[in-house]
Amino acid sequence: MVTCYLRYVLDPCKLKEFEHYGKLWIPLVERFGGQHHGYFLPSEGANNIALALFSFPSLADYERYRQQSLADPECQAAFRYAEETRCILSYERSFFRPVFGGAPAATLIDC
Repeated sequence: MVTCYLRYVLDPCKLKEFEHYGKLWIPLVERFGGQHHGYFLPSEGANNIALALFSFPSLADYERYRQQSLADPECQAAFRYAEETRCILSYERSFFRPVFGGAPAATLIDC
């Protein structure tokens, strides 16, 4: 399993628009085989940082979703909405793997 972590820098005057954007993407990710864990909007602290987390069974499944989303009309409409409202100033994407109980998994970096 791979979990995508997205950290957004937002226009703090457009949190309502970003919340709508997030609500557009949750069912889209799930339609393409992912499990969305939600969008997390500012509450206390910084007023312009939001997060999103979603998982796919593998990095290959995530890459397939990325390719298919580029051709999907609903995904394209969601991308356009963010561009038109300018609610997202920038974002960064990172990938993580979960750790559960049991035997240790192989590591990517051997120290």
